[in-house]
Amino acid sequence: MAVFDKLEIKQLDLLVNNAGMAIVGALDEITLDDWQKTFDVNVTVPFLLIKKFHSIMPEGSSIVNIASVASKEGFPNWSSYCMSKYALDGFTQSIREELREEKIRMINIYPGAVATDIWNNVPGEQDLSVMMKPEVISEMVYTAVSQPSGAVVEDITIKNLQNF
Repeated sequence: MAVFDKLEIKQLDLLVNNAGMAIVGALDEITLDDWQKTFDVNVTVPFLLIKKFHSIMPEGSSIVNIASVASKEGFPNWSSYCMSKYALDGFTQSIREELREEKIRMINIYPGAVATDIWNNVPGEQDLSVMMKPEVISEMVYTAVSQPSGAVVEDITIKNLQNF
């Protein structure tokens, strides 16, 4: 957390935890190191950022965690990714209740397949043309955080009709 200690931010109105990684492979191929790296990027980093910055967030501010449909459904060979996204979902739901008293909105977005660099590490051919563009997700984040301060959209699942 030392890297965050050097930041001198007095107020934060929006925190979007969007970084993620996927190590895809059969159970026998996933190493403990792969498992831990996935957890660290997908769960520990959002934990550290929320822990560091929630105290400087005013009423009506928002924290958005980009989860995944893998938060709700398991996929073969995606065990470490699904594990981490399930954990992020549970963490968000719990912290949401803690931060509700501070009137900070916790929003989980569960996108289906999005055409990003995460697919560079996935074996096989991926047809990015049938996946959602990242801009679709950013528009959804904007819509969620643009609600009046007394309202919150807590969970949004968004999928491409061509590629559930």
